[in-house]
Amino acid sequence: MLFLEYIFKTSTVPLKKLTIKLRWHFMLIILIMSSCSSIKNVKYFSNIPDTQTISGLANVEFVNPKILPDDILFINIQTVDPNATQVLSMGNVQNAAIGATSTGSTGGQTVAGYHVDHSGYVELPVLGKLKVSGLTTEQAREIIRVKAAKLYKDPTVNLKYANFKITVLGEVAKPGTYVVSNEKVNILDALGLAGDLTIYGKRENIVLIRQEEDGSRKLIKLDITNSEILNSPYYYLRQNDYLYIEPSKSKAASSDAIQNRNISIISAIGASLISVIAILVSTN
Repeated sequence: MLFLEYIFKTSTVPLKKLTIKLRWHFMLIILIMSSCSSIKNVKYFSNIPDTQTISGLANVEFVNPKILPDDILFINIQTVDPNATQVLSMGNVQNAAIGATSTGSTGGQTVAGYHVDHSGYVELPVLGKLKVSGLTTEQAREIIRVKAAKLYKDPTVNLKYANFKITVLGEVAKPGTYVVSNEKVNILDALGLAGDLTIYGKRENIVLIRQEEDGSRKLIKLDITNSEILNSPYYYLRQNDYLYIEPSKSKAASSDAIQNRNISIISAIGASLISVIAILVSTN
């Protein structure tokens, strides 16, 4: 207050102009402060200084996901006999898939593969039913190869997920379910597929919903404004993971402002119509 009193007493500018000038200065300061805060809130890895280079980050150990019931596996068995190969690969039937592929195609797609039943088995031509749930793709591949080697000479087995899907919901540009061709997918890959977070997405409070092998679900909070996310055991995603990005308070405030504006417009139109009707009635 003493500072402002000193400015008013010593300034040669008229009081009205000085008041307006100070008002604009204060508005500018507030604008700058709020913009700085906004940038900090939307940046990824904001705890890393702009002028600092960080090297030697710890490598997060990638844990191969386990096959679960209702997964779809593409299994291709090759032998020296072309006829046997054709028979062994006949079981890769078309299954309905949900969501978009990592290349962006959507809707009505099907994927070829073997469906893992609720007991965790796949049924292969000639080889019969094999338990694969709870195994990694590498372990399942070896079990099938050993089984096929009892009937065929030097078989080779190619096995991969046909429906490795991730769902991203909330404040992203393109929410939806995405089928990826690579089981080594991380949280940044998933957000990239969904078109990144909107300006209203809470980057420090991303919810990961994960299904465990026993069917239970786990909820984990992730913060991508902190570079420690790169060292998190949840950095890599698993099939059927859900990511939910919570909207910030500014999104709610923006929605309320739009709603209030619409109400004001409707009220103004209604008042205008009433005035017009009143004038028409009074002139008749």
